[in-house]
Amino acid sequence: MGTIQANINLEFLSDKDSVSLFVECVFKEGHEKEYPNLFEMGKDIVRKCRGVPLAVKTLGSQLYSKTDEREWKLVRDSEIWKLEPEGSGHILPALKLSYTRLPPHLRQCLAYCSHLRKDMIGFNSCQLIRYWMAHGILDQSGVHGNMELEDIGELYFKDLWARSFFQNVVDYHVLYEFDMHDLIHDLVQSVAQGECFTVKSANTKDISENIRHLTFLEADQNVSTTLQKLNKVRTVAANIIDIDESFLHTCFSRFKYLCSLQVLPSSIGSLKHLRYLDLSYNEAITKLPDAICKLQSLQTLNLIGCVNLEELPRDISKLISLTSLWLMTKQTSFTENGAGCLKSLRFLYITKCSNLTSLPCETSYLASLRTLWIEKCKQLNLGNVIYQGTPLRLQKLFIFDVPRMVALPEWFQGAANTLQFVLIGMCDNLEALPEWFAIFTSLTKLIIGSCQKLLSLPEGMRSLTSLRELVIDDCPELERRCQRNIEEDWPKISHVPHVSFSYH
Repeated sequence: MGTIQANINLEFLSDKDSVSLFVECVFKEGHEKEYPNLFEMGKDIVRKCRGVPLAVKTLGSQLYSKTDEREWKLVRDSEIWKLEPEGSGHILPALKLSYTRLPPHLRQCLAYCSHLRKDMIGFNSCQLIRYWMAHGILDQSGVHGNMELEDIGELYFKDLWARSFFQNVVDYHVLYEFDMHDLIHDLVQSVAQGECFTVKSANTKDISENIRHLTFLEADQNVSTTLQKLNKVRTVAANIIDIDESFLHTCFSRFKYLCSLQVLPSSIGSLKHLRYLDLSYNEAITKLPDAICKLQSLQTLNLIGCVNLEELPRDISKLISLTSLWLMTKQTSFTENGAGCLKSLRFLYITKCSNLTSLPCETSYLASLRTLWIEKCKQLNLGNVIYQGTPLRLQKLFIFDVPRMVALPEWFQGAANTLQFVLIGMCDNLEALPEWFAIFTSLTKLIIGSCQKLLSLPEGMRSLTSLRELVIDDCPELERRCQRNIEEDWPKISHVPHVSFSYH
């Protein structure tokens, strides 16, 4: 911290502070006194964590609200404590123990986090969940039988977060941004060691025939030759600036059952089992081949950061299984069979499409949509969608920096019974919310930020009986009218339990 060029060596936690942290993670406030035997066993467990806060917190989270002494004894007396950490990339026994005590479905989901790069921060829960979906590891049987896969994935994510395997989690209401501690990265790489491999030219001889997930840092002739003996690969990620086309053709002639992919070969149409295609931040891409429309198993397509992408293929609506689209393009509108006609789409993220003027489609094509996120589209007119009274299933709506939106489009009325979250921000020309806004009877949270021309709320706000939280930020006149005991807009929102005037 600061500007001094020096390392600051942080001390380990003292025994006292370790116990204090452990108690905070395990017991409700003051409840440790009700379980003296557990408290004593907890002190034994904490001493084995050697003052490492992450180890204390992760194990403490595993034991939260558990009062069966047998479970605590299994943790305290586990053989894993006898493992000695070695080197700077060691796996602490406490973390290994935390992993082994996870339910099988969470162990598998955590192991599949091995594709997240250790040198990066700010991962995205939505993309991670769809990666899990692509690999078919989300369990839709049993207690989760009636839930959508995305919702099951979010439950798994939150469970791993509660157990401290994810950190620095930020809730953006539509998704979560998160990091993984370096030691958790080491743990995940360790447990996935037999299935994951990072490929360099010098280590190609070490690739096992059972490898399922490959990350390429180099791609020369040695690598291409080695690939010929592999046939179980399901994931390919390439962090390479200049990718040789022959290398790509080798990959995609060998691996017919890929679930996940981060590079784009010209022969991509042959990958009929491909479910997850991440092309994000590939500035070299100007056009997607028409063959991409043959990928009828594709569930997720990520084009964020493809700043030079001219347009989407004309027949992209043939991607009948596509449920998640992250879109950036230079085109001005979508074609007749374009992105607006993807009938299975559940998540649509449109960002920085500076030329896009309209979304010309009928609401019947959006019947499956759950989340719509539109931001930084300066020319976009959302009112061009044809509304025919079609019921929508939209639950989350995020509109940010769309200056041409003067009024909320009428077609959103189709989500009258399902819309739960709305964020409208930096819409400089939004002058009013419509009176029909009151039909959103399921709305629980509304955030309005930096909409300077929005001067009042509709009279029907009193009908939003499910609304639990209202945030108004940087809307001076609206903020004034909504102050408590101001007889202008306050009576419209006095029933809302939590009203605040700052987003942060």
